[in-house]
Amino acid sequence: MKLPLYGWLTAETISLLGTRVSMLAIPWFVLETTGSPAKTGLVTLFELTPLVLGKVFGGPVIDRIGPRRVAISCDVGSTVVVGLIPLLYAADLLHFPILLLLVALAGSLRGPGDSAKASMIPQLVEAAGVPTERATGLHSFVERTASMLGAAAAGLLIGLVGATNAIVIDAASFAVGALVLAATTARLNRVPATGTNEPTEDPVPYRDQLAEGWHFLRRDRVLLGMAVMVALTNLIDLAYSSVLMPVWAQQHASPEMLGLLFATFTGFAAVGSAIAATIGDRMRRYPTYLICFLVTGIPRFLVIAFGAPLWVVFVVFAIGGTTSGFINPILGALQFERIPAPVLGRVMSLISAFAWGLMPLGGLLGGTLVSGFGLTTALVACGIAYFVITMFPAVDPTWKQIERRPEAHAREEALR
Repeated sequence: MKLPLYGWLTAETISLLGTRVSMLAIPWFVLETTGSPAKTGLVTLFELTPLVLGKVFGGPVIDRIGPRRVAISCDVGSTVVVGLIPLLYAADLLHFPILLLLVALAGSLRGPGDSAKASMIPQLVEAAGVPTERATGLHSFVERTASMLGAAAAGLLIGLVGATNAIVIDAASFAVGALVLAATTARLNRVPATGTNEPTEDPVPYRDQLAEGWHFLRRDRVLLGMAVMVALTNLIDLAYSSVLMPVWAQQHASPEMLGLLFATFTGFAAVGSAIAATIGDRMRRYPTYLICFLVTGIPRFLVIAFGAPLWVVFVVFAIGGTTSGFINPILGALQFERIPAPVLGRVMSLISAFAWGLMPLGGLLGGTLVSGFGLTTALVACGIAYFVITMFPAVDPTWKQIERRPEAHAREEALR
């Protein structure tokens, strides 16, 4: 029964495209309507903070009522909240505090919604009868492709129809995604293997459920180490993409060249994800993880820092993008193999919160480094930090556990 898997992937594609459009359309809308970069940054803060908190505190809800219901409900709610932005603006009722409230609500819905969609993967894998790496690889391909196309579409839409109408399209994407997910995954409720969708006579209190998820994550050194690693690399990646690379482009290239470089990296990452989806279950995880992070990490910092010819930069970005496409399928498979079904939503939400938790500080980190030490030093420092963080598993033997591919019943034994 592969329809639920492909329907989920389709819904994710639609939702991710809309999200990528809003990532550019909402800041552009704020700049157009207020003319204030400070207010634009404030809007981002008001969106990201509830998003991270929603990931943390939404986990027990996902486990209690089921990831499918939470995912669909959050997309429907996002349709309403995001749709109110252009509607209130057209009625001349969108004062800035109201905008902050709406983006905060949008973030608080997107956090648990994203975690719920990810928590559906074990059910989808079981129903489709495919390896976990196949599903996580396909999702990584969808995510990379949607990021590349969504960023390009956002620029075109804003230029053609304006930021306000681009936000309308974003709201519509949530509605279509919810409809596709609801229609194609309805039969998952009949598959009895993964969630805890049935209410219990004596449900565990919410606070205890939340604590149980944290205690499980804290006890698993591999999962906790992975969560910390992703948090730190995301911090550096955001400093790199939001400050260091734009400064480089301003000094040595152009905005068009910067966009082309990012599109090259993302496009080849989609290719790598497609390959990983095909052969990932037959590859050794530990050396693949180390080699791919080595290739996709420090080289792209150094070629920019030391002024390599542009063709070399493009080659490094293409190769690094390809190898980066193998990383998320490995990390995703690890999560679904090591986390028992009854706490999947809570632990996945916590891991996702780790991943997003430091990102609001990325721009501040990049700006501080460039202002204090210059672009070259900032790039080298971030590259070395990225190398140390991602190569730590090479000296920690615990990480060799990622080679094990446990059977489904073994995950249940971890709770006993």
